[in-house]
Amino acid sequence: MPFDTYLKIRIFEPLEMTNTAFYLPKSKEDRLVAVQTNAAGKWTNYPTTFYDPNYPITGAKQFFSGGAGLSSTAEDYAKFLQMYLNKGELNGIRLLSRTTIKVIMANQTGTLFPFNPESFFYGLAFAVTSKKGEGAGGNGSLETFRWGGYFNTFYFADPEEQIIGILLKQTRNIKKDDTDWKFSILVGQSIDD
Repeated sequence: MPFDTYLKIRIFEPLEMTNTAFYLPKSKEDRLVAVQTNAAGKWTNYPTTFYDPNYPITGAKQFFSGGAGLSSTAEDYAKFLQMYLNKGELNGIRLLSRTTIKVIMANQTGTLFPFNPESFFYGLAFAVTSKKGEGAGGNGSLETFRWGGYFNTFYFADPEEQIIGILLKQTRNIKKDDTDWKFSILVGQSIDD
């Protein structure tokens, strides 16, 4: 089975992720947000380099990367993250076992490739907040998991607070962009028990 078909049948359809695919159908092409860069204070479309930012529309529609390249919406991705928070299940559909989720969230790299070793470790798919990271503040509760995308998308999911934060941006080569960590802090500060 081709990889894109497998994802559609085994993950996207069961989770009702109706707006997630490698390439956009004609009916959804106008929904793709252009990738922007800021040069000399002016926002412009990011040029095609080794990577075409319009690939979901203009691409050959034959390359299905296991580590990048999906197009999605915040709503669809929230469903995917909620499945992880629910230990592998969403709306009565189980995709992964509780024990598989535990392995995915465990430290898989030791001290190799330290992202911020005082605050995070790497699981199989995410950077995961450590005990020290939880105490440092701004990183969510213990075992909050996070990652980002090539065009500066960012997300996190906090299992203790049952909060998902998704920040979808379409930017590249931005000199200073602190929105991801500021976003995490602001979401955490908004918790009002």
